[in-house]
Amino acid sequence: MAKRPETRRAPQNDLPSRRKGKPSAKYQPGQLPTREAIMEAISDFPEISSKREIARHFGIKGDDRIPLKVMLRDMEKEGLLARNRKAIRVANELPAVTVLDIPADADPESLHAYPAKWNEDDGEKPRVTLVIGKDARVVPAPGDRILARISRGEGLAPIYTARPMKVLDKPRKADIGIVRMDEDGARLVPVERKAREMRIPAGELGEAKDGDLVEVEITTSGRLMIPRARVVNIVGNPSSEGAVSLIALHALDIPYRFPASVLKEAESAKEATLKGREDWRDIALITIDPADAKDHDDAVHAEPDSDPNNPGGHIIHVGIADVSNYVRAGSAMDREAYLRGNSVYFPDRVVPMLPERISNDLCSLREGENRAAMGLRIVIDAEGHKKRHSFHRVVMRSAAKLSYNQAQAAIDGRPDDASGPLLETILKPLWAAYGALCKAREKRSPLALDLPERRIRLGANGMVEGVYIPERLEAHKLIEEMMVLSNVCAAETLEKHKIGLLYRVHDAPGREKLAALGSFLQSLDLPVPRSEAMRPKDFNQILLKAEKAGKSEQVNEMVLRSQAQAEYAPGNYGHYGLNLDRYAHFTSPIRRYADLIVHRALIRVLDLGPDGLSHEEESRLGAIGQHISATERRAMAAERETSDRLLAQYLAGHIGARFMGKIAGVVGAGLFVRLEETGADGFVPASTLGKDYFRYMEDQQALIGERTGEKFGIGDRVEVRLLEAAPMAGALRFEILSEGERVKPPQGRAQRKSRPTSRGRRGKR
Repeated sequence: MAKRPETRRAPQNDLPSRRKGKPSAKYQPGQLPTREAIMEAISDFPEISSKREIARHFGIKGDDRIPLKVMLRDMEKEGLLARNRKAIRVANELPAVTVLDIPADADPESLHAYPAKWNEDDGEKPRVTLVIGKDARVVPAPGDRILARISRGEGLAPIYTARPMKVLDKPRKADIGIVRMDEDGARLVPVERKAREMRIPAGELGEAKDGDLVEVEITTSGRLMIPRARVVNIVGNPSSEGAVSLIALHALDIPYRFPASVLKEAESAKEATLKGREDWRDIALITIDPADAKDHDDAVHAEPDSDPNNPGGHIIHVGIADVSNYVRAGSAMDREAYLRGNSVYFPDRVVPMLPERISNDLCSLREGENRAAMGLRIVIDAEGHKKRHSFHRVVMRSAAKLSYNQAQAAIDGRPDDASGPLLETILKPLWAAYGALCKAREKRSPLALDLPERRIRLGANGMVEGVYIPERLEAHKLIEEMMVLSNVCAAETLEKHKIGLLYRVHDAPGREKLAALGSFLQSLDLPVPRSEAMRPKDFNQILLKAEKAGKSEQVNEMVLRSQAQAEYAPGNYGHYGLNLDRYAHFTSPIRRYADLIVHRALIRVLDLGPDGLSHEEESRLGAIGQHISATERRAMAAERETSDRLLAQYLAGHIGARFMGKIAGVVGAGLFVRLEETGADGFVPASTLGKDYFRYMEDQQALIGERTGEKFGIGDRVEVRLLEAAPMAGALRFEILSEGERVKPPQGRAQRKSRPTSRGRRGKR
């Protein structure tokens, strides 16, 4: 075997450098340079990149090189030096302003973070301690990504602290997709709408099989830099697990498996006793929920008020599951509940905030079983106005479990075996109290949007069987009104006691959104709001006039778009949509962390037990509000994306079929059409609308032909043909077959470099 030729090294003084390299100092045998000197030498002389060159630089020879190698190895372990292949260099320092990720399991009382991007060749990620002052404007929480200003402490080791500057939106997790096998091998079907399919080269598939949801690393190959995927992790198989929601859970980084410590803590929980509680078991509270509900966190009861000073008045009792009795602050269950923020509801599964032992058992207000509850007694007058209320910590026993349909049918004269015995003594008094609350609601005039919500019905195989719009019953409204009233009571009590409070707030529409709405209404020849201080009842008048003009759907959609997004915050600016000055979520602690915080606050200020809100929790209400508002938005995105994927999967077998729909959105690139039967959303590119050039008219929310004046606007009913379906991305592409309304062409010509091509839609019919 031929001997490999030895690589000759240039003399040290001939190496290119910023300074001519000479030994920094004369070292006696057995004497080593300091760590500072080594780091300074490597920084000043980039050519010094190996142990041999470090030894030569400092004039260290013979056996003295052995302790030098030990020192260099220790400096690597301590993060002072980093190795890239064989080259040694000073570990990278964090820049003055850095993007940091706070671990989801970080201690909320002592937050730390790590750089969001880090070269693994530089060693372990440095830990950064966050410094948050009492008057800090930005208060992050575990799981957040932040922009922060970095400070480094004195000394060799990089000891970093940081002050948060801004909470950033976290990007989706890794690139993920579905593996599909074909005659050429394996390919990756992406779950992102704008991503393209990629090949998975032989040997890069790992143990993944057809249909698996996988996490991949994107690489490029060849002179054309063709992207290819390499499987790095198998997440699961949506088909075999019967859960398309698995895609959204992983893509949006939603925890859906409980850690062993949380399950162990939940299983060890014991049923609450009467100790320290009032006995409400003789009050005939009942639960009214969807027929398929597995947990019941609220129960209601009403009776006429016998007080002669309150003629026609009512006494309402509300029982809410006492989750705070089982989920103590700082416990494993509490940390996991905070991390999740809320339960997430999909057509194919529910991802609960709490383990089933708590949500479906100990905290579920089961019929005939003793349950710990937060009790609320409310006295209202004949007009539905609240006269007084009081909170109590109780043990209750649900007298009955009814579905919304059962309760409504009984009131409508069709009782069954379960509801019949309750009709006179329980249901009719409830409806009488609800009638009074309706009077107060009508006078308050909250925003009355009419946006029916479609539900997906799945078969045993997890596939879509159909889509339906649940009937809106008085029974639903009864429970809603009593829960709204309960939430108001919670907010008022906590305000009265001057404790930090996590409000549910909803801001008034901004000036720009109101101006856009006014322009749109003007294009429909509907009255335009003149005041910038629009109240909910003003919007209701607009909606009523739109209904009379036969333009209800598009106006409801645009009014919804003009509204701000509700959130949780310790500062109160009211709830605009409900037209309430103060509002706090109290009635669903099984599925919302915000309600659990409110329960703890009530326990503390009313001295109802030792498990009330701590002062540390109170000081973090801003961070808690930011975090759970983000988890709520994350859950909404996951639910929407999963529905889109299921519907795209359902329609994938109907390519070429015609459907009726309505234009639900307009952008310069085209139209979003929502199908009437299923509610599935798809896109129509503007370039396929016809031979004309269609301009986007924002004030009318429409595309209008520059030459013909053909108009396609929001709310228009159109016939479309399905051209393409991408189930894993939840995307549909349509072609419009209908003629648009003819209006006056827009004045002036759009500035453009070229006219979009057209497929001539009418020629395809």
